Amino acid sequence: MLEKIKDKVIFETIKNKYTHSVPYHKYLGLKVSKFDFKSAEMTLSIKNELLGNVSRGFLHGGVTASVLDSIGGLVAIGDFISNNKDKSPDDLKNRINHMGTIDLRVDYLLPGEGKKFNANGSVIRAGKRVTVCRMEMHNDKNECIALGTGTYLWSK
Repeated sequence: MLEKIKDKVIFETIKNKYTHSVPYHKYLGLKVSKFDFKSAEMTLSIKNELLGNVSRGFLHGGVTASVLDSIGGLVAIGDFISNNKDKSPDDLKNRINHMGTIDLRVDYLLPGEGKKFNANGSVIRAGKRVTVCRMEMHNDKNECIALGTGTYLWSK
């Protein structure tokens, strides 16, 4: 029971930092709607500052890539925590603070049309130093507008 409470506190802390402490996430308006050991979900609402095709009202492709990278990083963190429960909170925090993207591939499937978007991700493979994730982004019609594959490095 105590471990579940500890896990919940860790996930809530990271979820809040991702939403409220990362300036770029705040600018985009990203919200973490789900986060646990094996999955994560983020939501984004359209605003004028995020448009790439102003005449059609489509989301900028760079925003799509950023959202996919962010959800990939978040799901990698959840998986990393689940595989390193024996580590101290300070060690986990240090490793998470030094995690970074080393590769990101984005496949744009449809224009970023919609008012709300959600992204989710899953871990494909996790090693001691590298985690590979698969990410999807959907519009408010539940159409998959983009797929991503991200590789994240755990340093220190």
